[in-house]
Order: sequence, then C-alpha cells, then structure tokens
Amino acid sequence: MILIGINRSPYTRRVAITLQAYGLQYEQRDVSGFGNREEVRAANPLGRIPALVLDSGETLVDSGAIVDHLDETYGGDQPLTPARGDGRRAVLRVSALMMGACDKGLQAAYHRNHVPVEKLHQPWIDDCLMQMATALKAVDAKAATGSAYLLLGRLTQADITTFVAERLARGIGIDTEAAMPNLRALTRRLLEEPPFRSTEP
Repeated sequence: MILIGINRSPYTRRVAITLQAYGLQYEQRDVSGFGNREEVRAANPLGRIPALVLDSGETLVDSGAIVDHLDETYGGDQPLTPARGDGRRAVLRVSALMMGACDKGLQAAYHRNHVPVEKLHQPWIDDCLMQMATALKAVDAKAATGSAYLLLGRLTQADITTFVAERLARGIGIDTEAAMPNLRALTRRLLEEPPFRSTEP
C-alpha cells in the first residue's frame, strides 16, 4: 500500500497510526496538498490528503473512509472502531468530535496564514478556535480517569483522533497543558506507543 500525504496533517497521521497499529507494511509519499498539488490531485481529484493506494491499485480518499476500510479488512474481532453496539457509537462520537475539532482548527490556521492581512476576520478565527477548544474540553472530561485509553480499555479510533487533534491544537496555539490537562496526559502516554512514536512528523 502507498499512503499519500504528510504526517503534519492530522488526517494523514490518523491513517498512518492506524496502519502501524494494525502492523501493516506501506510506503509513504510525503506530499502536501499545498506544495504538491498536481501529485495529490492525481490520487484524489479534490487535491486533499490523505489518499491510500491499495495493493489492488484502488485508491481510497478521506481518512474516515480509509480507516473504515482498514477496520473492516484488518480489524478482526477487535477493530479500532467496534463493528456494532454501544462501543461503536461511543468511539464514533469521540472521533467525530475530534475530526470536527481538526476541521475548525485548520480553518482558523488557513484563514490566518493564507488570507491577506487586510481581509483577516479575527472573530471568525476566534470562533473556530473556540469550537475546537470546546470539543477538546468535552473529551478532556472523559480522560479524567487516568486510564491508558479513553474507551473500552483498549486502543480505539477515539484515542487516535484525540491524539492528532490535541497535537494540532498545540501547534496552532491552544495551551492544552493548562486547558485540557487530562487530554495532554493521555497524548503523552500514547506517544510512548510505537504507532504514535513512529509517525512523528
């Protein structure tokens, strides 16, 4: 398999961590949606990362669709997102919150970094960052137990998406150490595990 995208992207890193957690061999092409537009569009017409080229030649796009395929194909009896029941809904809820947090954080960063200064709208940036922080705080409360993992007593997509969202939040200036200390402690623990450590950008 070939993973297209850079691990600075929380979406690409989500897939990279999932591939590593399942012990899968893959090649990674470190390309950016901004710096390598044509190469990315060749894999995904939207020009977005990540994309995953399967051994069959089929290309999957969107991190949610990619991890769903990996869960179905390689997850066995304990996929990173449970196949059904209360556990599935709990994991999907956290994953949706954290991917939404990433969306809002990146909207704020893109606006700040790619819009001419005279056209910046600070209230929009502030609102996006507040939405991100509020979602992170909701998951911070779930991490208050000090458990090694958020849900089900094992690694799930809830942990992976929380990890990438918290890292992005720190990268764009949210002080998670002060505002979400339980979440920060969780991500520190996760970084000791090979799938997280080996995918550091």
